[in-house]
Formats: sequence, C-alpha cells, structure tokens
Amino acid sequence: MITVSVKWQKEMFKAVEIDTTQPPYVFKCQLYDLTGVPPERQKIMVKGGLLKDDAEWSTLGVKEGQKLMMMGTADEIVKAPEKGPVFVEDLPEEEQAINLGHSAGLFNLGNTCYMNSTVQCLHSVPELKSALIKYSHSGRSNDVDQTSHMLTIATRDLFGELDKSVKAVAPMQFWMVLRKKYPQFGQLHNNTFMQQDAEECWTQLLYTLSQSLRSSGSSESPDTVKALFGVELVSRVHCVESGEESSETESVYSLKCHISHEVNHLHEGLKHALKSELEKNSPSLGRSAIYLKESCINGLPRYLTIQFVRFFWKRESNQKAKILRKVDYPLQLDIFDLCSDDLRKRLEAPRRTLRDEEGKKLGLKSNEKSSGSKDNDIKMSDVEGSSNGSGEASNPTPDEAAGAMTGIYDLVAVLTHKGRSADSGHYVAWVKQESGKWIEYDDDNPIPQREEDITKLSGGGDWHMAYICMYKARTVPM
Repeated sequence: MITVSVKWQKEMFKAVEIDTTQPPYVFKCQLYDLTGVPPERQKIMVKGGLLKDDAEWSTLGVKEGQKLMMMGTADEIVKAPEKGPVFVEDLPEEEQAINLGHSAGLFNLGNTCYMNSTVQCLHSVPELKSALIKYSHSGRSNDVDQTSHMLTIATRDLFGELDKSVKAVAPMQFWMVLRKKYPQFGQLHNNTFMQQDAEECWTQLLYTLSQSLRSSGSSESPDTVKALFGVELVSRVHCVESGEESSETESVYSLKCHISHEVNHLHEGLKHALKSELEKNSPSLGRSAIYLKESCINGLPRYLTIQFVRFFWKRESNQKAKILRKVDYPLQLDIFDLCSDDLRKRLEAPRRTLRDEEGKKLGLKSNEKSSGSKDNDIKMSDVEGSSNGSGEASNPTPDEAAGAMTGIYDLVAVLTHKGRSADSGHYVAWVKQESGKWIEYDDDNPIPQREEDITKLSGGGDWHMAYICMYKARTVPM
C-alpha cells in the first residue's frame, strides 16, 4: 500500500492510497468516488504514458508521496431551471434513487461479478436490510469475531449506498473485508484476482450475517437470517439390509435441485435432492452399510433459496465442469407435496383462505375442500384481506406472526452463470423490484427486462442460465 497525491483541475487530493495488489482499475474507481470522473474518462499520467486499467504497478515506478496528474471530465450535473417544474435530475441523489425505481449497479473490481450478483440478490430482501440497519458498530458481542463484525458492517453500509445512489457504486470496503474474512476470495492467478463460485460467496455471507445478527438480535427475533432463509428438514434414515431406522432434523439455508437426464423441471430436481444414499457404520451388522435418507420440509422460510447443482469436479481436467442441461423453473412455485404431514396440516387453512380470496375475485363460491398438491398448476395472486374460515394454522411459529405460510412462493431473484466452468465465465443478477418490474444487474449496468424472459434463463446452451433462484413466500393475514 502506497500513498500518493492526485491533482485534477484546480483540486489536489492528498493521501490517496493505492493497493498495489489490485489492478489500476480499482484505483480509478477510488478517484471516481472523489472526483465524479468515470474510470473510462480518466487520463492519469505515469511513467511510460497513460495509466492502463490492467497495468502492473511494479513496472510503473510509482513511489510513496508521488504527485499524479489526472485529466478528465466529471459526470455532468443537470442544473435546475430558475423557474418551472422540478425534474428528477434536480432532486437530491437519494430522492433520485427512489424515483429511479431500482438500486444502483456495482463496479466490477476484477472478476468480482460473483460477489456483485450475490449482493444484488440479497439486497432485494427488505427484512434483511432492516435487520442490518439496526446493527451498530458497537453491537459486536464476544460470540462474533472482529472480521465477521466488520463484514456485517460493510454489508450494511453497501446496502445503504445502493439505495441512495443513482450512479454505480464501487464496493471497495466490502470486497476488502470479504477477502479478509474468507481468504479464498482473494486468490490470485498471474497477479489477477480469480473468478469465484457465487454460491460459495452467497453461503459464506449468509453464514456470517447469521452469526452477527443472532448475537446482537433482540429476544423477539433471536435469529433473523434463519427466520428469513432457514428451511427445516426432517429425515428418515433407514438401512434395508439391517432394518435399522432413525430420524434426523436439520436446518439449511437453501434447497438443492439435482440435475440428471431424468430432470426437466425444478420440482423434479428438488424431489431427487431430498432422497439420497449414504454409507456409514451399522451397529447391528458390525460393518459399513448403505442407508437411504428420505427428507421432507417441516418448516418454511420467508425466502426460499434454491441452488441448481450445475457444477461437479471433473478429474480429467482437474476443475469444476458445468452441466448445461435445460431445467425449467416457474414464476410461482408450490412445494406443498414436498412438506411433512405435520406441516401440510398447518398449511391447509391458509391455503384455503388464499384460494377462497382468489375465488371471490373471480366471482366463485368458497371451496371448503382441503388443499393438496393438485394446486401446483393454479396461479394465485396476492391476498389483501383475510378470512378465518373454519380454522387456522395450529401453533404458528414466531416468524409466521406477520402472515400465515401457504407453501406457495413467487420468484423474486435469479442469479445466472454464463460459461463452462464455475471458476470462469460471468455471473449476473436478475432482481424483481417492489414495483413488479425486473432489472438485470450486469455489474454496473442495470437493464430493465420483461418478466416473461426471466424463465427463459433455464439452460440448454452457453447463454446465461439459472444457478440460484430465490422465491418469496406468499402469505395470508392471520
């Protein structure tokens, strides 16, 4: 790390730090924050000519305390007319961001699209943002290490920047802390930061936030992340050979969609993933035996995350290869038939309420029959009112206080990957806004998209294909 001064027009910026382990493009992003001059317009004089985005600092001879000269024009600021209506461009930046209808993009700091797409998807969860806002610098408990605390703070601050800015944000602080907490994201190849797996970034970030927010949370919501993303599974583990049988419970932050030649739809992949074989020691046989593990969902989250298991380790090439098979996924997902019998009973009344409210809108009479998996093909819209009907969900959990779960989910975010390997290619986030419009976040470039095109990201070629889908629970008032 060296410190330089930068002269731009009549201004002098002193003590600007250069991290020489990062490409010059990152330094230009820092200057963009200081001057408003976009990186592509910056002309910085160094030894040998103009500073290039991918140059090697070691060959440039930049020294501690050196003064650099920068030329370039800042983004034009639209001036308000003396009289007349107030235009969006004349509003404070925070108000402009609100009127824009979507949050800002994120600059790619060198193969950081995996991180940018993960952040954009999680940033779309308002309940997570609210929990982070309540997290303070002094909120760290003895149960949370310093780097986890700092990553939580950096996430909170980055979410805030995205909400307030109309220009793309350079996630410098967040990236630095992420690499400090999880060094694997700082791997270099030929002095360039390597592409990483977005699912690993998603999982590690959620785990960190879970630890931090749980330790600082109030007694009303002891585990925010678990309430928002945690899926409770109950499993039956049995050995056909010995007749042994046991049950297990676990909480996970995502479901897996296994992909094989038999899987054409997300629902089929989920069913495959809930059944598995494992080898372990059998007490009755006195040796290893094959056990069958059959799982079902016993507790639903507000946001259901599903990972398409598209990558596997290929020994011949010694890298993660990609399964390109097309697997369709819906805008509305019903997982009633993947639930345990106990959970199905709790879902029956809310599902009946949801169906009756939809029927009223269509001018139909209430249907008192219990719901089942046949509801999978029924498209239901959000319910604004509530009807107690003949019963309520028994013993609702605390996270159901805001509304009863129905087992039906709406797609709100898709993280896609384009390329043949998890460690290369390009990641992009496709996020549904509160207005109902979809935005494609290709790093610093937010692009409006049509909803009917979102489900076309299902694979089958070299185009962007869904790697992670996030669904939001459709609930009814209690």
